[in-house]
Amino acid sequence: MTSAFSKKDFLATKWFTLEKAIQMITGIFIIPKVFNLLGTVDVGKLKFVESVLGMLTPVFFLGLSSICIREIIFNPKRTSFILITAFYLRLFSWLITFLGILIYIIFSNDEKLNTLYLIVALSYLFKLTDLFEYFLIAKKWTKVIFTTKITSLLIVLGLQYYGVKNELSVMYFALVLTFDFVLQGLLYFFILNHLKAFNIQKTSFSLPYAKQLLNMSFPLIITNTLVMLYISIDEMFLNHFNGDHANGVFGSVQFLVINLTWNIGFAIINALFPSLAESFNTNITIYIKKIKYLLVYAAGLGIIIGLFYSLFGDYIIDTYFSNGYSEAKPALKIFCWAPLFIFIGMIYEKHLIITDRLKNNVYRFLLGCVINIILCYSLIPFLQITGAAIAVLISHFITNIFYVFLDKKTRSKLSILITPANQLITIK
Repeated sequence: MTSAFSKKDFLATKWFTLEKAIQMITGIFIIPKVFNLLGTVDVGKLKFVESVLGMLTPVFFLGLSSICIREIIFNPKRTSFILITAFYLRLFSWLITFLGILIYIIFSNDEKLNTLYLIVALSYLFKLTDLFEYFLIAKKWTKVIFTTKITSLLIVLGLQYYGVKNELSVMYFALVLTFDFVLQGLLYFFILNHLKAFNIQKTSFSLPYAKQLLNMSFPLIITNTLVMLYISIDEMFLNHFNGDHANGVFGSVQFLVINLTWNIGFAIINALFPSLAESFNTNITIYIKKIKYLLVYAAGLGIIIGLFYSLFGDYIIDTYFSNGYSEAKPALKIFCWAPLFIFIGMIYEKHLIITDRLKNNVYRFLLGCVINIILCYSLIPFLQITGAAIAVLISHFITNIFYVFLDKKTRSKLSILITPANQLITIK
């Protein structure tokens, strides 16, 4: 891989990987304690709220992350202009989303769930500060991201440990989630202001450019909506057929696979995205070479994660979680193979973003969403949590692997990634 990626690329990857590794090591000692304290029912309620609001996040984020990073790389002199326009777009979208949530709360009678909805929804306001990450990722200043996130992580873990020791309620842990976003935003602001990285004070909002950004990101908004829908479908069906307890148990599976290990591959692929975009703009042969190396790496990491939980999943559940989560064991051994498919799909999505072919993303996730609904409806009533894991795994396979061979145009685009370098000039 060293012949394709530069030293700066590896440094970016190193900081992202180190951040996720620290999160994994510290999280395994603290987060299961939170799960055990709250119990499966309260964890299930919190996960249900996160899933419902998660389906609204595409409206809030507007698919601008990868688009803005790409635009900053391609047009570095317009960085401030890009960021301020994205900021106002996302602020406006949050206001609309939050208004909708308030209207729902007014007509809802579940006081506990309503409070959780309000806290989590407010936390997304402070997620506006992740605009700073767009700039940092594009510039490959990943050390700043690492420093900020680790500082925030240690403080938040301390607050979570305090909550566990004092047996505080689920509301406290929801507020800690909000505080995490606030703290990261403040740290980014002070660091970038100290470095004088860019000047947004003299930059104004541009409606024409806002329309242009939304036009570029619209396929991602649709795609992300479909992604959140089919990720959340299993929790909706679990809650409907089996209640909050099942959601809480499945939440432990998601924590182990997604929060602890899946995020490592996600972080590395995101860290190398600017390098891919730069190569596509300058040297198509190097771009394809990087894609090939990244695919091999992603597949290897996915296999390692799958094997790890297949071998040690039962031990981890027995050691770190209470008896109420023992039902998670079969589901964990199934769901742990999802990263293998997801990592490959992530790389393919980056390729589609760079080449501006995002309609294929919409089609593949639409297919995955439909398949997941059918499978959840068919499997969860009989297999419960295990059925949810099977449904999600199959939908991930269809979305990220099978769709490529189902659609002729998508298959031809993927074939470009495995074509010898001297035949790749036609990719543009």
